[in-house]
Amino acid sequence: MWNPFKRKAENLLSASDKQLLVQAIQAAEKTTSGEIRVFIESHVPKKLDALQRATEIFFKNNMNETKDRNGVLVYVAIEDKKLAIYGDQAIYEKLGIEFWYSQVQDMTGHFKKTNYVTGLEQVIESVGSALTSHFPYDRANDTNELSDEIMVGK
Repeated sequence: MWNPFKRKAENLLSASDKQLLVQAIQAAEKTTSGEIRVFIESHVPKKLDALQRATEIFFKNNMNETKDRNGVLVYVAIEDKKLAIYGDQAIYEKLGIEFWYSQVQDMTGHFKKTNYVTGLEQVIESVGSALTSHFPYDRANDTNELSDEIMVGK
C-alpha cells in the first residue's frame, strides 16, 4: 500500500496527484475571489507547531496581500504527520475557529485511511465552498492573485 508519510516531501505526490490537486484548487477558485494554496514538506521545523509553520509560510509567500484578505493555506508535514489550515483575516473572521478545526479533523480522518489526495481534494472543495459563500467570484474585477501550483518544502 502506498504511504506517502514514508516518503520525502518532493516525492509525496506523483505528477498526476499534483495535477489533481491543482485542478481542485482551480475548480474551487472559479466561484470565489478567494485564493487557496497547498504547502507540503517533510518536517515541521523545530520549535514550531504545524499552525505556527503554516502561519510563517503564509506570510513568507505574501498570501496576506490578496485584495480581500481571503487567502487560505493548507499545510502538511509528511514525516511528522502534522497538518494545519491558515485562513487570512477576512475569511477567518467570517467562518470562525470551528470551521477550520472541522476541516483539519476531516482531513485527518482521510489521512488515517491513507486517502491523502482525497483528503486534500475534499478540504480544498470545502474551503472553496466557504469562500464562495462569503467572497463570490466577481467577473469584472477578479484575478488569480496567487499561483495554484502545489508548494513543496524540504
